[in-house]
Amino acid sequence: MNIGLPEIILIVLVLIIFVGSKKMTEMARSAGEAGRELKKIKKEFSGAQKEVEKIKVKGGVDL
Repeated sequence: MNIGLPEIILIVLVLIIFVGSKKMTEMARSAGEAGRELKKIKKEFSGAQKEVEKIKVKGGVDL
C-alpha cells in the first residue's frame, strides 16, 4: 500500500476540517515529542545491548 503526495494532502485537509488547525499543531507537536522520546529510548537500549555483548565476549557472564 503506497501513499502518495495527493493522498497525504487529502488526509491533511480532512483532518484540518474535522479537527481544526490549532488542534493539529498541538497533535503534531505531541507526535514530535513522542518521536524524540522513542529515539532516546532506542539509543539507551542500543548502548545497554553493546555493554552486554562486551561482558559476554570477556566471558564475565554466561547468558
